[in-house]
Amino acid sequence: MQKLTNKEEEIMKVLWKLEKAFVKEVLAEFKGDKPHYNTLSTMIRNLEDKGYVAHNAFGNTHQYYPLVSKEAYRKKFMNSAIEDYFNNSYKNLVSFFANEKKISVEELKEIIELIEKKK
Repeated sequence: MQKLTNKEEEIMKVLWKLEKAFVKEVLAEFKGDKPHYNTLSTMIRNLEDKGYVAHNAFGNTHQYYPLVSKEAYRKKFMNSAIEDYFNNSYKNLVSFFANEKKISVEELKEIIELIEKKK
């Protein structure tokens, strides 16, 4: 599974949300600067070439849908990020968020409870 560009991830988020969509429907979901229709269409076809998306043909138009689930993508690339940026240590990951004040003591306690329940 190839890593996606930021724009490709943005497109996939729309497809995961809509579950299936025509290019014009994907385009309508973009906030702010919208890509040109033809550019978006090309990017979606590239996602198809990478194995992330497939389509159903309706005459000359295509309705696209994701082949890779959001959960499968998240799992693959979170594991990769933890390996690359946190020395494959979940402790380092949690410490990073604690130091950045992105996680509260209450949230950490909830995480501990989850871990203890799994034992």
